[in-house]
Amino acid sequence: MTTKESFTESSYLKWRVDQERKWEALCSRCGACCGAAEGDPCEHLQVDGSGRYCCAVYQNRFGWHQTVNGEPLRCVPIRDILHKSWPGDRCCGYKNRTE
Repeated sequence: MTTKESFTESSYLKWRVDQERKWEALCSRCGACCGAAEGDPCEHLQVDGSGRYCCAVYQNRFGWHQTVNGEPLRCVPIRDILHKSWPGDRCCGYKNRTE
C-alpha cells in the first residue's frame, strides 16, 4: 500500500496481523532469550518434537515468572533487549535479522 492510500479499519487490522506473522516468523525458537543456554530457563519453556523451544504461556508471557530452579525471571518483548547480549544470542533469529 502506498503512503497516499488510506487504511480502512479492516485493511489496517489485516496489515497488522500480517506484520505480526512476519515478525514472529523471524524467531528461530532457540530458547536463548528464555534462558535455555544458561541451564536455568524459564519454567514455561518447553521443547517440541523437533527439538525447538516454545513457551507454554506464550499469549500471557510478559511479566514476572520464575526459572526452573525458582529464580525470578522477567519476560519482556524481544525488541526491548535486542540491543543487549545474552548467553546463546548468536542463534537468535531476531538479532540476526537486525544486526
